[in-house]
Amino acid sequence: MAVPTTIEAYLAALPEGRRAAVEELRATVRAAAPDATEVIAYQMPALRLDGRFLVSYASFARHLSLFPASEGVRAALGDELAPYLAGKGTIRFPADQPLPLELVRRVVEARLAEEAARGDG
Repeated sequence: MAVPTTIEAYLAALPEGRRAAVEELRATVRAAAPDATEVIAYQMPALRLDGRFLVSYASFARHLSLFPASEGVRAALGDELAPYLAGKGTIRFPADQPLPLELVRRVVEARLAEEAARGDG
């Protein structure tokens, strides 16, 4: 697979069954962070706010991953997020289950709050 340079290229390269779930994930993160800019980072779709990383996401054969890169997100969402944690900054949603879109929205909102608290520092 060629390295994607746009979100559309990333989506186009996915098998159709996985593409629909990623499009749903994309719509949710974009709605939660409408002022963020979509980019490709580390060969996956990502959102940046004021030039800083917010979240990224990717499709794998058995799961979708959301990368908030944040201890604050884990602390804010605690037990609700725990079943999906798969490493320090990785959230994995099983591909054979519906996406918990409300939780995804809350992850992005927690990252927005974290960045707002950080300021221009």
